Amino acid sequence: MLFVDCMFERRALLFDLGDIRALPPRKMMRISHAFITHAHMDHFMGFDWLLRILLGRDKDLHLFGPPGFLAQVEHKLRAYTWNLVHNYASDFTLRVTELDGKGAGRRASFRCQGEFRREGEESVAYPENVLLREPAVQVRCVLLDHGGIPCLAYALQEQAHVNVWKNRLQELGLPLGAWLRDLKQAVLRNEPEQWQMRVAWREGGAQHERLLPLSELKSALHIVRGQKIAYVTDVGWCEDNVARIVELARNADLLYIEAAFMERDAEHGQRKFHLTARQAGEIARAANVGCVMPLHFSPRYTGEDKTLLRAEVAAAFGGKVL
Repeated sequence: MLFVDCMFERRALLFDLGDIRALPPRKMMRISHAFITHAHMDHFMGFDWLLRILLGRDKDLHLFGPPGFLAQVEHKLRAYTWNLVHNYASDFTLRVTELDGKGAGRRASFRCQGEFRREGEESVAYPENVLLREPAVQVRCVLLDHGGIPCLAYALQEQAHVNVWKNRLQELGLPLGAWLRDLKQAVLRNEPEQWQMRVAWREGGAQHERLLPLSELKSALHIVRGQKIAYVTDVGWCEDNVARIVELARNADLLYIEAAFMERDAEHGQRKFHLTARQAGEIARAANVGCVMPLHFSPRYTGEDKTLLRAEVAAAFGGKVL
């Protein structure tokens, strides 16, 4: 599972929905989009807990998954009794999309006030498999094979990475606050330097407000190339999978990738349709990524030193492994 907190946007993105009990409810409530690789239990068991936390909230949650995902979500929802949901004043809604990996999919809604019945099903197009296209970020996917079932991998790309220099804000007499989200969006939209922005905040019980040009506000920002993160798990080692992962993760700053088995257990990994640590490192090297975060270690190594798995990744990758 990968939780990506979008600073100053009051929302987060989630990749996979496994055991999320360590994630505080306040962070779960920030999730706007969840991108699911596949519906094996260890990757989707957290759906029920997230649903319970978000019930009664005035919120839309966007879920993406592989072929068959609409029915899988629907069956989970139909397993519960919803006779009391009309007591909620809000209408929490799931916007669920199943993807074919070829730039298209099927989308439907499941509303709390509608007792989570499937509604408004429609075909949707995602050119170049881009699922989320916003000024700040985009998320795209690729379809892989996991032992005869479809499994998605994802890449998140920032348009630019905007850091705030607190000392320069202080020099301008401005506080940290939600207004920085609007400033970041204006920068990413390439608004002109003379564009005027209204900055409002409360301090000492009084309301303050200033109107400043973008050129002046940008003096408190450090703008660099956006980061790229790729997330890959539960795939078999085969030519098609490797080629698609390399294309998706090419030049990523950080690659989260499963390294389920040590190379000594490669035959077992092939039977289980999982990557070995060496295979994960070879993929990372071929994709020219900046750094690797290996994950999804097999429980057969419980009690063993996981540095051995990381060392196998590092040996094949030849770069930094977290």
